[in-house]
Amino acid sequence: MKKKDYAQSRAALLVELDGLRVEVDEAKRIGYLWLDRPPLNIVSYRGRAQIRAIIEAFDEDDDVGVVVIRGANGVYTSGGDVKKFMELPPDAMSDLAFDIGAPERCGKPVIAALEKYGFGVGFELALACDFRLATKETQVGLPESSIGQMPGSGGSVRVARIVGMTRAKDMVMMSRRLGAEEAKSWGLITEIAADGAALTKMVDDYAAKLNSFAPISLRTLKRTLNTAYDSSLKAALDFEGFGYEKLRQTEDYKEGINAFGDKRKAIYRGR
Repeated sequence: MKKKDYAQSRAALLVELDGLRVEVDEAKRIGYLWLDRPPLNIVSYRGRAQIRAIIEAFDEDDDVGVVVIRGANGVYTSGGDVKKFMELPPDAMSDLAFDIGAPERCGKPVIAALEKYGFGVGFELALACDFRLATKETQVGLPESSIGQMPGSGGSVRVARIVGMTRAKDMVMMSRRLGAEEAKSWGLITEIAADGAALTKMVDDYAAKLNSFAPISLRTLKRTLNTAYDSSLKAALDFEGFGYEKLRQTEDYKEGINAFGDKRKAIYRGR
């Protein structure tokens, strides 16, 4: 019988990050995942698994209250490393949506900060986030149909759920690029900043606001909202009701009620 060291193989995934960089600002309680492969921050196949592992690590880190995904050097990302895709073995890319869907599964709020380009897998990653903040110059799109492919990391499905079938087919099948204003009007972008500096401030403001809330409340609320589309109305309402009742028993809820009565800022401890 052969012994296997799964702990070592799991750790090896993150030993050398492939076009990614991780920073944690403990004072702001923000975990930053930077897409960092100049000039356009292309996301590699290995990088997708690393993105999942990093976000899972952020989810367990008590110093991180909010996760931010952003591109280095004023660019979010132009997409995936498509030239290398043909080198991968058969069936290697049939479950990419699991890696790129990590922000949605993360119990903490996840913000995508988009600058200049948000194409392909980068936009699919942003679609799995809770908030998508962009600059007014940002363009987003899923251009895979223009090279004889289709989105493979959850993009087509999430776009359809957010904007509806008519707009989804217009955008994805026609390989359309959307400017920030149009994307916002469709519900694909949450808010638009004037430029990169303003985007940084917007990210900080969102993170500060989110970090001021009770963590267990946000985690429960995020799960409730994320299951709304996958459940019947009855099941979704039951899920919401059980979440409400669970929160009613927490110390943070008692603190929130007391702070409201005392007209002071609540101090939440995540329990």
